[in-house]
Amino acid sequence: MMKLINSFLDLIYRKKCYFCGNSKYSLRMCPKCYDKMEFMDVNANRIINGVDIYCAGVYTKELQKLIRGVKYHRQKVLAYYQAKFMYEYFLKLGLDKDFLVIPTPMYEKRIKKRKYNHMDLVCEEFSKLSGLECCFDLIKRVKDTKPQYKLSRKERLVNLSEAFEVNKTLLSNKPILLMDDICTTGSTFEEMIKTLKASGASGIVCFATSTPV
Repeated sequence: MMKLINSFLDLIYRKKCYFCGNSKYSLRMCPKCYDKMEFMDVNANRIINGVDIYCAGVYTKELQKLIRGVKYHRQKVLAYYQAKFMYEYFLKLGLDKDFLVIPTPMYEKRIKKRKYNHMDLVCEEFSKLSGLECCFDLIKRVKDTKPQYKLSRKERLVNLSEAFEVNKTLLSNKPILLMDDICTTGSTFEEMIKTLKASGASGIVCFATSTPV
């Protein structure tokens, strides 16, 4: 009788895929939708100030909905799938280093409004998958910058100027893996690289979930 009741409850409360609505797998991202996301070629997307910038995939369809779901729609459970996608690409890079994983920080006021930093969630899941240490406090956003998507590259650089601050007490000899969700012009990474290098950091690699092109 209990087995019948439990089966009935499982049927009622099965999770639906956030992307296609299928409840067959009882997952928020079913394997079919996950497999639709396409990886970028295994090369640096660009190089900024001597630092390689890698992007795991192109910002379209399922990957776009995944990122936006985590970032704007409080679909925190999807952070695992975003991290998994990044980790699978990361393995292809063959970067055999003991990185310190650093999420791109949000300004404190925005965190209070959203209640969380989406990249903190993704980096935490990435850390579990990779076994790499994650540090949330090494770099802090100290300037309330405007949203970047409407700005030109020149405007983005001005907008982000002196936007970050490094806690030098947390610097170590470990190489740094800076992580973000989208890399468009690379201006956010560029400003963080500049700030970290000015504080004495080295061995920096940047890694984004996606790029629009």
